[in-house]
Amino acid sequence: MGHRNVIIIGAAGRDFHNFNTRYRGDGSSRVVAFTATQIPDIEGRRYPPELAGALYPDGIPIYAQEDLPHLIRKLNVDECVFSYSDITYGHVMGVGAIVQAAGAAFTLLGPGDTQLSSTKPIVAVCAVRTGSGKSQTSRRVIEILMERDLKVVAVRHPMPYGDLNAQRVQRFADLADLETHNCTIEEMEEYEPHIVRGNVIYAGVDYEDILRAAEDDPAGCDVIVWDGGNNDFAFFEPDLQITVADPHRPGHELRYYPGEVNVRVADVVVINKVDSADPEGVETVRQNVEAVNPDAIIVEAASTVRMEDPDLVRGRRVLVIEDGPTLTHGEMTIGAGVVAARQNGATELVDPRPFLVGRLRETFEIYPDIGTVLPAMGYGEEQLRDLEATINATDCDAVVIGTPIDLSRVVDINKPTTRVFYDLEEVGKPDLADLVAQFIEERALSG
Repeated sequence: MGHRNVIIIGAAGRDFHNFNTRYRGDGSSRVVAFTATQIPDIEGRRYPPELAGALYPDGIPIYAQEDLPHLIRKLNVDECVFSYSDITYGHVMGVGAIVQAAGAAFTLLGPGDTQLSSTKPIVAVCAVRTGSGKSQTSRRVIEILMERDLKVVAVRHPMPYGDLNAQRVQRFADLADLETHNCTIEEMEEYEPHIVRGNVIYAGVDYEDILRAAEDDPAGCDVIVWDGGNNDFAFFEPDLQITVADPHRPGHELRYYPGEVNVRVADVVVINKVDSADPEGVETVRQNVEAVNPDAIIVEAASTVRMEDPDLVRGRRVLVIEDGPTLTHGEMTIGAGVVAARQNGATELVDPRPFLVGRLRETFEIYPDIGTVLPAMGYGEEQLRDLEATINATDCDAVVIGTPIDLSRVVDINKPTTRVFYDLEEVGKPDLADLVAQFIEERALSG
């Protein structure tokens, strides 16, 4: 029998991991292409032969997802593997219909196909949707572990948007490492909060190599925290699974792929943002979680925000900049920046749309419901320049930076700026400190 021709449908992250763990050494299958979506300018590259392995001496081409029906026919494709996340079930099956109409099988790989086992205990923090508060939950878990004198190494869901060979295994222990690895804004937003808290964080492309490097980190490693991205499930087999849900989007925990997977496999579900969500939304999430995973422990938490310099905002017209993915495929119209601006007396949230420059116009065309906030898009130098030009052209009194990094360190802003910080604060019992302490005791971990 000949091999089956396969296309992996992705967005530069889960797709590469699925290839590495399921197909790279499989002589009965031949991955003839990746397709890419969600992230600007990632198509047109190749998955390099150094990463693809001996069966792929020329590497694997990456095409735009719009070319999928043509590629299935042209390359005699037998199977297409859906490999990206934070997607409605309707969207997933819409892609499935396109694939099957072109004659191929449509596949979803599960944790058993792709999760890696570790020699260290794994705490996985995942989410129901982008923007649920997964990153702040990861930071809270790490703080609890470090308070017990444990050496914590975080591993972040991939964001390999540059030189894939150079990004095979990335280690971040100092802010200078962000520059060394030519990080995008999105990458810095995820890595920098870990660095400033004093724990090492890894990311990259080949998560088998990354996991082994993390286990043997030169600074030591007692426990690994998987810091998930989008609403993807973990790449590593978890010993403790924490899933974060967002009551600002009640019902999404049962309508998005693979967010519902994360709910169903969770040991703990954190219902975040209870301080700002409608009580009805909180109750809807609670009922949905209990319906599909009655054994999960539910923790309620507030997402507390604080502003560096409230006087810059009070009584003024402000431009609010929020985390990019939260506003785009996360479909949120507000974030911590908006909440803090309103709490601190801003008179107006200035609409950036009349002042958009370059590629940011495309972002608002693709995601027209973003509204009167500016997503911190910076996947490449061109987008970074457009972001800077848009901020500086906007007619406002001050800029509220609601991203997890100090954006003024990355772009030159010609107006007064103030940062917003947000943290997870559990409400009631049990809380994460109790549950992580129980995990430490069960695993007999000691610093």
